Amino acid sequence: MAALIDHTLLAPEATPADVAATVDEARALGVFAVCLSPSMLPVRAPGLAVATVAGFPSGKHHALVKGAEARLAIEQGADEVDMVIDVGAAVAGDYDAVLAEIITVREAIGDRALLKVIIESAALPDAAIVAVCHTARRAGADFVKTSTGFHPAGGASVHAVRLMAETVNGKLGVKASGGIRTAAAAAELIAAGATRLGLSRSREVLAGFPE
Repeated sequence: MAALIDHTLLAPEATPADVAATVDEARALGVFAVCLSPSMLPVRAPGLAVATVAGFPSGKHHALVKGAEARLAIEQGADEVDMVIDVGAAVAGDYDAVLAEIITVREAIGDRALLKVIIESAALPDAAIVAVCHTARRAGADFVKTSTGFHPAGGASVHAVRLMAETVNGKLGVKASGGIRTAAAAAELIAAGATRLGLSRSREVLAGFPE
């Protein structure tokens, strides 16, 4: 279970001391990665992948800004970038705009890092979720991800994860993130097809699984 987790600290009030504590906890728990705000990079995190975010949390940043943010993060040691799409473009059905911005970030980081695309699934109807997942694949993303955890519509749901997993059909990873606080919730999302979990309460969730 721990190997599926991105141990996450994206709180606006996070301090360098909080980041250091998060990295220490991630190493102690044996998780796969830490996910941190780009302004907190670079960090030393031996044995862990370092993930960060771009266009976070609203997605209402110019695509070139998202690309520059992602590229700088990679230059500062990030191994993975979780970018937020322009959710409004998806709501409007402008999937060409979504495609263009994902391609912009993909080209900015090249093959130097994993690219996850945050689609804010709770804010989208099923048809848009499917369309954005197909768009992310066309644009060269490695993962689709449910949520930032900051949107008022909510975070990950079993329904959205199952739909995303069925849509990408093993061609992309599926990261469930946002509001996952218990082992039972994590287990349901994995059963629905999640291949990675974004958790800020990793210790609490892992405590609910057998050794």
